[in-house]
Parts: sequence; structure tokens; C-alpha cells
Amino acid sequence: MQAWIHAAWWMAGAAALALATAAGAQDNAIPRATGYADIEKLPDFSGVWNPDWSLLFGEGGRRPADPSLTPAAQAKFDAFRKKQEAEGVDQEAQVHCLPPGMPQIMRMPYPIEFLYTPGRVTIFAETYSQARRIYTDGRPLPEDPDLLFNGSSIGRWDGDTLLVDTIGFSPQIQIAAGIDHGENMRIHERMWLESPEVLRVETTITDPDVLAAPYVMQTAYRKHADWEIREYVCAENNRLRSEEGGANIDLGLDEEDPFGPAVEP
Repeated sequence: MQAWIHAAWWMAGAAALALATAAGAQDNAIPRATGYADIEKLPDFSGVWNPDWSLLFGEGGRRPADPSLTPAAQAKFDAFRKKQEAEGVDQEAQVHCLPPGMPQIMRMPYPIEFLYTPGRVTIFAETYSQARRIYTDGRPLPEDPDLLFNGSSIGRWDGDTLLVDTIGFSPQIQIAAGIDHGENMRIHERMWLESPEVLRVETTITDPDVLAAPYVMQTAYRKHADWEIREYVCAENNRLRSEEGGANIDLGLDEEDPFGPAVEP
């Protein structure tokens, strides 16, 4: 009987907390009528965009410059490259279907889509079916943010340019391949339409523990009116099936059971 009473108390308390949270969210919510009217005044980033490196470097393309690193970070990066040359590319993150997180999620060779709602711009990336929520309702950055793959993002409009400030990153992500970030990494982005069909994003990364100078890079996207974001389920195709194609990651599968567990229990 006591267990049942405690369970009932817990459920009642949880329900009250949920109602209080919902009430607080409603108090801070932007009215739909004015909120969607304000959206009509903003630059139209809606639709599906695909990275187009020819817009930055010409048809031949070229590799973007490496960031300027602190001596300790440079030594670590040099060791990473040496190991990569000797052993090949480390695919552990891909094997476990971990998304790249910021800033790399914005540079993947897959499309992105912008969705507008009152007080928020959401960037949906086809890569790993990831969503970035950029709050434009005037809230400040969190003082003690959760450490997330895509961080916590606050944005504001400066004319036709969306300015985004992002902090709070998971220790499992990297600035670039082989370059880990520090606890104080911060990312500023400027997003604007160069034309109705071309969107540019300028990204500035500061990280006093890793970067000797701010790392500035630009990405350009071309709009595809007839494209749709496709479902991206990493685990579904994360096995080497030479006869069928696949992720080309050898997970050590049993030849007699090619669809069995990828690792020993």
C-alpha cells in the first residue's frame, strides 16, 4: 500500500511540475498572430540548400586553410596526422553513429533546410538527421549550458543577416578532424542571402585553449527548390556489405551471420 501511495505522490508531483513548466513556457511564448506576421518581414531562408564549394573556390575547388593552433594543440594535431598516415582514418565515431556536431555539421556534403517559427530559426541537417535550434526571442545564452553536440545557440537579426552565437559543446566533437576543442570554444556565425539562390555562412571560432587566432571560414549553399531532406538513419546501413554497397566500415561481422551484432556482447 505504501509503495502505491508513494507512486501516486510522485505522479502527482511530476504532473504539477509539467503543468508549471508548460505554464511558464506559455507565459514567455510569442503570440502566433504577431509572431508569424513578424516572420513575413524576415529574409526568406526557407527551402533546401546544398553546399557548393565552387561558389567559394571556383570549379576546381581547393582545401580550406587549416586553423592556427597553439603549440600544444599543433603537436597533438601533428601526431594525429602521423598516425593517420600510418594507420588510416579512424572511423570510431562513424561506427558508433555519432554526429559531427558544430561546427562540422554545417560543412557536411549533405543538404540543410531552414524552418521559421516565432522566436526561433531551426536548421535541419540531413546529416544524421540533426536539428539546430537557434532562439531569436531575446533570451540570453545559458550561464551553465548543457554540453551538446550542436551547442546552445542564440540568434538575432541585423538587417538581412542572421547573427548566431553558440556555446556549450560536447567533448566528443572536434573543430576539425584531429583538432579537439577546449572548454571555452565559442562560435559566431553570420548568415545572409547573396542572392535568392545563394546563401552564405561565415563562421568564426574562438578557443583560447586550442586556437592561436580566431578561425574564420565560409560556406556557400545553393538552393534546390525541388529537393527534399531525406531520412538519414546511420545504424540502418552501418555495416559492410560488399555485394550490396553500404557504409564501408568493417565492424568485424561474423561471415555466417552478416546481419548479427557488430561487436561482441
